[in-house]
Amino acid sequence: MQSINYYIKEPRAIGRSILRHLSGLLPDRAYVKCMYYMQTGKWLDLKHPQSFSEKLQWLKLYNRRPEYTTIVDKYTVKDYVANIIGHEYIIPTIGVWDSLDQIDWDNLPRQFVLKTTHGGGNKGVIVCTDKNLLDREATVKKLKSAFKIDLYKTLGEWPYKNVKRRIIAEKYLSDGSEAEYESMLHDLVDYKFLCFNGKPLYCMVVSNRRTDKSYDFFDNDWNHMPFRLSYFPNAKKEPVKPLHYETMQVLAAKIAAGHPHLRVDFYEVGGKVYFGEVTFFTLSGYNTITPEDWDIKLGSNITLH
Repeated sequence: MQSINYYIKEPRAIGRSILRHLSGLLPDRAYVKCMYYMQTGKWLDLKHPQSFSEKLQWLKLYNRRPEYTTIVDKYTVKDYVANIIGHEYIIPTIGVWDSLDQIDWDNLPRQFVLKTTHGGGNKGVIVCTDKNLLDREATVKKLKSAFKIDLYKTLGEWPYKNVKRRIIAEKYLSDGSEAEYESMLHDLVDYKFLCFNGKPLYCMVVSNRRTDKSYDFFDNDWNHMPFRLSYFPNAKKEPVKPLHYETMQVLAAKIAAGHPHLRVDFYEVGGKVYFGEVTFFTLSGYNTITPEDWDIKLGSNITLH
């Protein structure tokens, strides 16, 4: 009954479901245009894109460089970024495997994080705080489901088309306070820098993951911006500026150099900065900026060639 009510309230959701089943059959341009309408209710103008969300769709279709596959791969991006900003900002890798059957469970430490390398957000992430308490069967089931995710087919994100499906184990970061860090891990704040032509202009702060997930935008001087993502609220309590905010800005600029638009993510744990990931299309460009004039303002920072 809940699903029926959802589709009654969101009739375009039916269209999105049907469209996903047609993924791989439609040309990329047709698929992206249809999905954009099903997600936003707006027609996509690829000839004269103006808004941030429209330009992200244009970049999906026409800005395709071979190195993008390396950049979105959660494993290969580590060396790519380390060569730019240094290994000290990279979360250490414990192991990498081509299949679930190859995971070396016995030699994993008591605490670790498992990730799929080809995207999928939280669906492809397992945080283990105590291996002795880990439900291995449930973990394998979740990773098997994550292995089926294909962001190229479902969202039209070309960089993921040829990413090799693997699993990596990463070090579980801790500042020495076990209970405090375990709580912080679930509420870990993401600092996501929106970079335009190699310059970070805004930071999207994602917080309150366990309760009411929220997104807030700040400029380089940590002024709270008057826009937000259409489907997500601002935090009830304004996020606090991280200790190493300026350092993150410098690192983001180095990583984003040479790209018309790139989002570079960082964490701050135990007083240290760690690189998270690189994203070309925030929420795939289907969650528009509101108010609409700010969607246009952000879009004006992207130069298309």
